[in-house]
Amino acid sequence: MRGRHHGYGVALAAVGTVGALLLTACSSPYAGDAASRTTAGTRTIRPVEGCGTASWTDPANLSPTRAPARCLPGAPSPSPLSQRRKLTIATGTLSAEYVAPLEVALDKGEFAREGLDVELKVLPTPDALPLLAKGDVDALWAAPEAAVMNGVRGGFDIRWVAGNFSPAPTSKSGLWVRLKDGESATDVPMSGKRLGTMIGKGSVIAYPLQKALDDHGGSLKKIQYQQLGSADVLTALRNGGVDSAWLLDPVWRTVDGKPGYAFLGGQPQGEPLGGLLYGPNLLTDDVDAGVALLRAYIRTIDTYFASNYKQDETFVTYLAKLLKIDRAILRSTPALRMDWEIRAGTTTRLQSAYAAQGVTSGPALPESRTVDRRLYEEAVGHS
Repeated sequence: MRGRHHGYGVALAAVGTVGALLLTACSSPYAGDAASRTTAGTRTIRPVEGCGTASWTDPANLSPTRAPARCLPGAPSPSPLSQRRKLTIATGTLSAEYVAPLEVALDKGEFAREGLDVELKVLPTPDALPLLAKGDVDALWAAPEAAVMNGVRGGFDIRWVAGNFSPAPTSKSGLWVRLKDGESATDVPMSGKRLGTMIGKGSVIAYPLQKALDDHGGSLKKIQYQQLGSADVLTALRNGGVDSAWLLDPVWRTVDGKPGYAFLGGQPQGEPLGGLLYGPNLLTDDVDAGVALLRAYIRTIDTYFASNYKQDETFVTYLAKLLKIDRAILRSTPALRMDWEIRAGTTTRLQSAYAAQGVTSGPALPESRTVDRRLYEEAVGHS
């Protein structure tokens, strides 16, 4: 667990006026699912200085080359709450690169500038979900996994409210196979293969895994899952204990370019598969705090992760120390594309993969039950 940190007051340069801003404010109903969203009422969305037309992209745009939404550095500027709020964000780890925006926001005082006293608490998603639904934690840094979908189906008032990242075009984090004699990367029959994974069924990797398998004559129903420890996945692939494996950063670097191995596919570019999930505390009871948290998160991305942050050697050194990761390891993989937006249909595609794995049942939940984009839209002034 990492305790509460108060920012050390790094002042950001004032952001200039952007002429493309909307000239008038508009009202937007914060209704969502009527059964659980009645207390949010109607909220006014106002233009936000420094966040123009580039601060929002059409959710239906699934192009892998889509540029992530961005405001100017330092925007959206803080709008401190009238009273300080204490918030707890649960996360499965504090040492992974995808958690970096939260840790930087904490360390640089971005949450504190919004009047938020934030604690990052390490909790596995299965343990955090009921706490989020009950209001014992305020947000969860995770993914809309099968457990989340099943929780929502069972009555949990939880929504995915912001994305986290998509991989760089040069990333090969994903499904790797050990080639047999006569096989090539374009001709690998995957039906019946043994898959080594540290995550198992019900993870969001089911969606990209399904696509990679379908492209090679396999399916989620026709492979054998073998759940292994993080240190054992690569070993099992190398010694033939499994035929294929889902290799994460930076493990895939070990086999990249080596004869006898092939990369079959990973997370779709331009489509985040995780991020922030809110429960009733920030969805309905204190929406102001929910928007403030996203405002600080978005400002951190715009200021520190706007482009290829690994080109800044000083920042890489700082980040490695903050995340407690070896600098050389952090530097060995391409920078993530930090992205707070959520693509249209992602949770539907995820649920299709979960159903194929047999970890969910019944009709897919509609996006209105799983996603709420309106808090980050309010944070950047998009109406």
